[in-house]
Amino acid sequence: MRYKGTHPRKFSEKYKELNPEKYQQDVEKIIRQGKTPAGMHISIMVEEILDFLQIQPGQIGYDATLGYGGHTKRILECLKGKGHMYATDVDPIESEKTKERLAALGYGEDILTIKRMNFAELDKVAPGVKFDFVLADLGVSSMQIDNPERGFTFKHDGPLDLRLDPSSGVTAAQRLRELDEDELIGLLVENSDEPYAEKIAAEIMKTFYKGEKIDTTRQLHDTIERALSFLPKGEQKEAVKKSCQRCFQALRIDVNSEFEVLYAFLEKLPGVLKPGGRAAILTFHSGEDRLVKKAFKQGVREGVYREAARDVIRPSAEECYQNPRARSTKMRWAVKA
Repeated sequence: MRYKGTHPRKFSEKYKELNPEKYQQDVEKIIRQGKTPAGMHISIMVEEILDFLQIQPGQIGYDATLGYGGHTKRILECLKGKGHMYATDVDPIESEKTKERLAALGYGEDILTIKRMNFAELDKVAPGVKFDFVLADLGVSSMQIDNPERGFTFKHDGPLDLRLDPSSGVTAAQRLRELDEDELIGLLVENSDEPYAEKIAAEIMKTFYKGEKIDTTRQLHDTIERALSFLPKGEQKEAVKKSCQRCFQALRIDVNSEFEVLYAFLEKLPGVLKPGGRAAILTFHSGEDRLVKKAFKQGVREGVYREAARDVIRPSAEECYQNPRARSTKMRWAVKA
């Protein structure tokens, strides 16, 4: 792979990071530096999840959000070749890669069933089967965030997409064009608590009125930067960065109907668990956490769950240092009555 300078800068040029099996030592060095190698995802709160789920050989489990397969791999190790694991993911690109990666480790269809479907349909994953445990990690995987072609990052230019499944639905760029100013303000406030929602929405509408497009991640970044130009120079850079993070998050939630999907998942969750079955959910956004907290609390009150976490469990300081993307993680759990 040829690239300018001493180190590859573009995602596609990072050939060592994108081939972790071949360049294992290089990848481990990057992880020790507290970074996530390109094309990889470091699973969060693995030990805390395993401590709670108490997995035993012979059990049947379900990972609602397969992603890079880190959680699933550790769970399969706990099963010791007995029982069965089901997993789902809507991403056709990454789920196929993960399936191949796990199959190469010896986890074939005899013990692992992977389906490309939304976890809102968890009642259709294995009809008639009740699970001993269910895990849902609601975060976006690092390999999706880091790849400019997927449109999740504003650090590099790429299409403003933000779809977890790029084969269906509308892109974030299309969605922006569909909204009026009040709707956009509501989206930014409700989905990400954006403090400058009105300024940003006004600048986006102004850009469209002038006949200009916002079809790429950098175009949206530059629009947000113009919207916040009223701030003191010393504050602008950090404010733009944080507003971009919140706005991209708000659009991603909207494009993928993430709150609606989570609501459906929580409603159906008790129905797929065995008595005494355990469910653990990792959230990365206050709105998600509120939905999970409310559903588990209501389930305990109605006798659906025997018990549920009173407080959130957070990753250790050591894990946050090694993997900064873990900082906003909250884990909640519940046990079926």
